Amino acid sequence: MKAGASQESGKTTFAAAASPLSPFRHKAFVILWTATVIANIGTWMYNAGSGWLMTSLNADPFIVSLVQVATDLPMFLFALPAGALTDIIDKRRYLLGVEVATTLVAAAIALFVSLALVTPGILLLFTSLLGVGAALAAPAWQSVVPQLVPRQDLSVAVAVNSVGINISRAVGPALAGVLIAAIAMSAPFWLNAIFNLATVCALWWWKPVRPAAGALRSERFASAIRTGFRHARHNPHLRATLIRAAAFFVFASAYWALLPLVARNRIAGGPKPGRFVETFFTESWLEHLRQHERVTNADRTIQSDVDLFQIKGTPKVTHLIASS
Repeated sequence: MKAGASQESGKTTFAAAASPLSPFRHKAFVILWTATVIANIGTWMYNAGSGWLMTSLNADPFIVSLVQVATDLPMFLFALPAGALTDIIDKRRYLLGVEVATTLVAAAIALFVSLALVTPGILLLFTSLLGVGAALAAPAWQSVVPQLVPRQDLSVAVAVNSVGINISRAVGPALAGVLIAAIAMSAPFWLNAIFNLATVCALWWWKPVRPAAGALRSERFASAIRTGFRHARHNPHLRATLIRAAAFFVFASAYWALLPLVARNRIAGGPKPGRFVETFFTESWLEHLRQHERVTNADRTIQSDVDLFQIKGTPKVTHLIASS
C-alpha cells in the first residue's frame, strides 16, 4: 500500500509540474506576472509610438534608426552589471526603485509629447533613459521567479514568463496604432507610464521571504561580472545560444529600426484602400494621359501648372487609379 501510494504521489507531482498552469496556483506569481505583462504592453506601445513619432519629427533614415539604437544599446551596456548588482542587494527594493524611476521618465516624455515640445534629441534622450531602466530591471525580474514558485514549477514559470513577453509584444504595437489614430500621438506615451504603475503596485504588495542571515555570502560586484564571463565562455550550450542570438538580432534590429519609416512611406503615404499605384517615367503628364486615353481639360490644366515650375529632366509621375 505504501509503495502504491508513493508511486501515485510521484505521478501526481510530475503531472502538476508538467502542467502549464501550475505556476498560476501561486498568488505572488500571478500578481507579478500580470503586472509585468501590463507594463510590457505599455513598453511596446511606447516603442511603436516613438518610432512613428520620429518619422514625423525627422524622416531621415539614420535619425529614425537611432530610436532602435537608443532602445537596445543600454541593454548591451548595462544588463550584465545589473545582473551582478541584483545578486548583491535586495531584489525587491532594487526593482521598486528602478520601476518608480522608469515611471517618472515615462510620464515626463508623455508630457513633452502632449505639449508638442518634443524634438528628435529629446525623444532619443528619454528613449535611452527608458532603455537603461529596462536593462537594469530585466535581470532582477528573471532572478525573482524562483522566489515566486516552488522548485517543481520553476521551469514552467520561466516558460510562462516568455509567453507573457510575446503576448505584450503582439498586443502593445497594435494597441498603440489604434490609440494614435483614435485619440492622439501622446496616448500610448501616457499609457506606458500608467501601465508601469502596475509593477510598482505589485512590488509594493509583494513581501518575499528573506533568506536566513549568513546563509550565503554575496559575491563582490567585479568578481560576479568575471564569473559571468567565465561561465559563458566555458558553457558550450550557453555559448551556442549567445552566438545564435547575436547572429539573429544584428540583422533583425536593422529591420525593426527602419520599419516605422517603411510603414509611413509605403503605407500611410501610399495608396488608399481600393486603389493601387501606377508609376511611370514620361516626358509629360499629357503624354502619359494620351497613352492611357484619359486626356481632359483638367489634365491640361495640371500640365500647365507643372510647366510653371519649369521642372528639368524627366519627371516621375505617380498616378492613382481606382480599382474596380
